[in-house]
Amino acid sequence: MPTRHGNEQDPSRPAATGIGRRRALLGAGAVLAAGAGAAADELARGDRPAGRATAGSPAAEAAIPFRGARQAGVTAPQQPATHLLSFDLPRTSAAADRKVLRGVLAALSGTLATAAADSPSDPRLQGGGTTRLASLVGVGPALAARLDLDVPASLAELPPFPGDRLDPRRSNGDVLVQLSAADRWTLTVVAELVGTAAHTAGAVPRWSQSGFLPHTPPGTTPRNLFGSKDGTANPDHTAAEQWVWGPPGAHGDGTVLVYRRIHMDVEGFAALSEGRRDRVIGRRASDGVALTGTTERDEPDIYAKNPDGSYVIPATAHVRLASPRFDRGARMLRRSYSYDDGPGDRGLLFCAFMRDAAQFVRVQNRLADRDALNPFLQHRASAVAYVLPGAGSAGTLGERLWA
Repeated sequence: MPTRHGNEQDPSRPAATGIGRRRALLGAGAVLAAGAGAAADELARGDRPAGRATAGSPAAEAAIPFRGARQAGVTAPQQPATHLLSFDLPRTSAAADRKVLRGVLAALSGTLATAAADSPSDPRLQGGGTTRLASLVGVGPALAARLDLDVPASLAELPPFPGDRLDPRRSNGDVLVQLSAADRWTLTVVAELVGTAAHTAGAVPRWSQSGFLPHTPPGTTPRNLFGSKDGTANPDHTAAEQWVWGPPGAHGDGTVLVYRRIHMDVEGFAALSEGRRDRVIGRRASDGVALTGTTERDEPDIYAKNPDGSYVIPATAHVRLASPRFDRGARMLRRSYSYDDGPGDRGLLFCAFMRDAAQFVRVQNRLADRDALNPFLQHRASAVAYVLPGAGSAGTLGERLWA
């Protein structure tokens, strides 16, 4: 599925947490809920056109366009580093709060468009080529209900799940921003610009959180901090249109983000034998192949049995319980990251996109009930946001919210 902001807060507001130490791109990040997802290369629009280069020099990568029908934070290839920021809006009157929201979304649109440009205006973002910044902005269910915004009717907060240990200071929020880029420097600078723009427009910082991916060769699946390949079972473009993006109409270019900050007992899991770890996950850690398959991309056969009648992929294996076969084929776009906030606090930032968050609820209920990974996981923060359709050539994010 968080958390921190450098600005001081009103003590009556939820406290923002401090930026923790991070190890330099260790571990992996993609979703633990294996079996749902969507391939970034299938979703990308105009992916990575090469810029001009002088003789003998490598071609420069073009900037990821901010403007488009859908937000680049979902459609562009997943970047190695991420930073999420959550903001609250003041509670006055519906009319006044709507005006503040318009201002916040306009300020974020301008800031993000400028930061993602071929030549960003901030000198700290110059001289190193394009930022390769990809961003997304969404609104939370509570704000949407309070201001009667035009969002999908199914948008709602998640129910509590068994085993949750959620920190409200690091959860939820009225406006959620996710920044992704190739390096931490870009994210640090852009997060500051975003925070300033949102605060000036009237928003109050709630929490922020950084995450990272390991260095992974193109075309291969990254690993998470358990050492498992994570994000293998991603649907193609056709499946994404059915399960990830909203139905045709006002919400067709939007989607829903479910975010969970999941603490992982890395040492405890590593203490298991290799065979036991593979049975808990349902895939071999060595190559990411399902226990019933021969290649990494083979669909897990959750009904295959051993001669003694037991399932080849155990009944409590993570992959089996998260299988789309239990959900009429429904899949999520999983683009998660690892986090390391210091000794004793490492884990996964689960970020999944779907048409309806009820899909996540169904999967998580199965996992919370029987998942063999449960002794090694603890969900500590959560958020849901409607990811807005993209900004047009001269527009701002959120223009359809007032229909």
